[in-house]
Amino acid sequence: MILLRHGEGTWNRHFHAVRVDAGIHDPALTETGHAQARAAAERLAGTGARRLIASPYRRTLETASRIADRLGLDIEVEPLVRERCAFSCDQGSPASVLARDWPMLDFGALDEIWWGRRIESQASLEARAGVFLRRMAEASDLAATIVVTHWGFIRAVTGQAIGNAEQVRFMPNGPDAETRGQTARH
Repeated sequence: MILLRHGEGTWNRHFHAVRVDAGIHDPALTETGHAQARAAAERLAGTGARRLIASPYRRTLETASRIADRLGLDIEVEPLVRERCAFSCDQGSPASVLARDWPMLDFGALDEIWWGRRIESQASLEARAGVFLRRMAEASDLAATIVVTHWGFIRAVTGQAIGNAEQVRFMPNGPDAETRGQTARH
């Protein structure tokens, strides 16, 4: 599967400039982020992807929407691939707001407040990622799946810290899965 980090959000832009939490909840993509999402969609066009999964945050849904449009895929909303709740940007939008803003997506499996209410521990993030990886390891379309997710989730799974709209291929049952990230061992 391909793990893709969302494009640059308004929170990312502020934080990278001043290294202070911007106090922005569920930020949207910047113009740069939209351009990154379009470029990612073009890069992914030749991968043979048949499945697209995205975290319920606005920045991932906006990124995934560009990819879905380009590749002709539906978006599956999956809260297990959300960011670790640690900053203001990790406070999401209620499920009813997301359903209003993206009426074509299914948010029925989300609680109204689906993100963490406290800072999530690394152990909790790794356990959550482990649940997702165990599910995906049994999927017949694993190699043809794109997951639009976040820095913290990708780092927990792969051990890699990647930039906005960058991607990494990861196979939960691959030969090097045991050496990547704590979550691969669960």
